[in-house]
Amino acid sequence: MDLIDELRQFSAKVTKIKDVVSTEEATKTSLVMPFFQLLGYDIFNPLEFIPEFTADVGTKKGEKVDYAIVIDEKPVILVEAKKCSEALDNHASQLFRYFGTTMAKFGILTNGLEYRFYTDLNESNKMDLEPFMTVNMLDVNENSIPELKRFAKRTLDIEGAFNAASELKYMSKIKELLDSMKSEPRGSFVKYIMSEIYDGKRTDRAVAEFTPIIKRGFNQYIKDTISETLKDVMRGQEEKRAKVEQSSDEEVIAQDSFDDAPMSTEELEAFSIVKAILYNMIDVERLSWQHTKQYMVILFDSKSTKRICRFWFNGKKKYITTPNANMKPVRHDIESLNDIYKYAEHIRNVCERYV
Repeated sequence: MDLIDELRQFSAKVTKIKDVVSTEEATKTSLVMPFFQLLGYDIFNPLEFIPEFTADVGTKKGEKVDYAIVIDEKPVILVEAKKCSEALDNHASQLFRYFGTTMAKFGILTNGLEYRFYTDLNESNKMDLEPFMTVNMLDVNENSIPELKRFAKRTLDIEGAFNAASELKYMSKIKELLDSMKSEPRGSFVKYIMSEIYDGKRTDRAVAEFTPIIKRGFNQYIKDTISETLKDVMRGQEEKRAKVEQSSDEEVIAQDSFDDAPMSTEELEAFSIVKAILYNMIDVERLSWQHTKQYMVILFDSKSTKRICRFWFNGKKKYITTPNANMKPVRHDIESLNDIYKYAEHIRNVCERYV
C-alpha cells in the first residue's frame, strides 16, 4: 500500500478518535507515535526514536524535547508534541530553544492533527520562526506526499529535504498571496495588471474602477482553470474506461480456453486458503474458480475482470500471481501451499479494490 493510501486510512482513524483524545500523553500514544510508525520508524527502539530527549538550554539543565529521531547516534529531527485540542501558534518558541542546542536539522511541532515542519533556512543552527511545510491529518493534501516521503525512514533524505524546504516555504507564501488577491486585490497588484492591459493613466479613480473588474477576472480565470482540469480528468477517465472495456472483451475471448476439469486436491486446498485469508473481508461465497491447462484462476463475483489470483501448479516450479493496480500479474514463488499465507496482504489488497 502506498503512503498516500496509508495516510488516508490513518486520517480516517484520526478523525474518528480525535474528540476522545483529551491529554498530551493520549495524543502522543494515539496520534503522534502511530504517525511516525506509519513513516517507518521503530517507535519502540530508543536508539532510533528517543522519547524525552535531553536538549539543555544555556544554564537550564534537564530540558527535554518529546522525541528525537536519531541517525548514526546523532539527532536529525526533533519532535515537540502538544495535546490534540491545543492550538500550535504559541508553542514554536519551545521547539526554537531546543533546536539551537542540538545538531538536529529539522524540528516538527504537532498536536497529532497538524504537523508543522521547521528548519534553519534564514540562519544556520537557528530555527526559522515560520514552518516551511504543514501537514494536516484531517485534510491530507496529496501534493505534500512527495515531500513527506523525504522524512520516511526508508527514504529519509535530510539534504534533499533541506534543499526543497526553501522552495516549499516560498510556494506556500505565493499561494497565500494569490489567495488574498482573490478575495481582496491590493492596490499594487491592481496597478501591475493595469500596466499590462490599460493605456490610460493609473489615477486613484481608475484604480478604484479597475479593482472589482480585476477581482472578477481573477476569480473567473481560476474557475475556468478548474473547469478545464475537471474536463481533462473526465476525458482521462473515459479513456481508462474504454481500455477496461477493451481488456474485458479480451478476457471474454480468453475464456474460450477454460475447461471443465475438476479441481485437484492441491487446488482445492489452495482455494480454501484464499477463502480463509478473505473470510473477514467478504462473503467468500462470492469467490469462484475457473481452469485452463496452465493455471487455475480465482474470481470475485465470477467476473474475469476481477481476478483475485492465479495458481500455477503444473510446472516444475509452483507459484501464484496477483494483479497489480494496472492488472499486470505479479509473481510469487511458493515451496508449499502454506506459503500462500505469506502473500495474504497482496491477496487482501487485490480484493479490497473490488469491494
